[in-house]
Amino acid sequence: MSAGSDLSAPPRVRLGVALLVAGLHSLAILGLIRAFAPDLAGRAIDAVVSTFAVEAPRSPEPRPPEPSPPPKSSAPTPAGQAAPAGRRAVPRATVTPPPRITLAPPVAAPPVAATGTADTSGARDQGAGTGAGGEGSGTGRGTAGTGQGGGSAAVKIAGEINSARDYPIATRDLRIGDRVIVAITVGTDGRPSACRVVRPSRDAQADAITCRLALARFRFRPATDGAGTPVVSVFGWQQRWFYRGGE
Repeated sequence: MSAGSDLSAPPRVRLGVALLVAGLHSLAILGLIRAFAPDLAGRAIDAVVSTFAVEAPRSPEPRPPEPSPPPKSSAPTPAGQAAPAGRRAVPRATVTPPPRITLAPPVAAPPVAATGTADTSGARDQGAGTGAGGEGSGTGRGTAGTGQGGGSAAVKIAGEINSARDYPIATRDLRIGDRVIVAITVGTDGRPSACRVVRPSRDAQADAITCRLALARFRFRPATDGAGTPVVSVFGWQQRWFYRGGE
């Protein structure tokens, strides 16, 4: 094929031939490069790849949660206020009325003293009274009355109850600090004839023993009337129980 015929070929054929020649030259150059520098092609490829490397976009970091707003504090309930001071109480002035004094009407005394049973009344056995009765119309002491008049009372002259052995030990704590009062009937001979409890203690057994011992041990000078004659009378006796010092 002549040169003239090549130049007369159509442009499309000429372009294909040129591309073929260029490809052959590229292959020859690539073969030489691989023969003398086998890693050059890899570096070139890596350079081209790194040149066109595209970094993937990072996902945005999550934003920290916004702090929740503090709860709205409710307005404090207003404290109750003290009530206004009350009116001062002023006591009403009072006046104590003067005490009313009622005078009892005077009792007119009779011109003559009356007679009756007053001369024989009192704490005595049945018999002559202890009053100062008399005969006549005067108010003074008579001379022929049946009462004791200016006589004397009975007096104990002998006998004592002062030993703890006279009473039972079992009831000692019951009667200690207590007392009994008895009434003793004294005859005209000065001997007691009867005894009764007037004011009992907590120990009834001790009360009975007191009466029994009084009848057995006591002796009296009998009571007398205004004329000095012995009469029957009642004598009161109080018995107390207590611890002696040192017991």
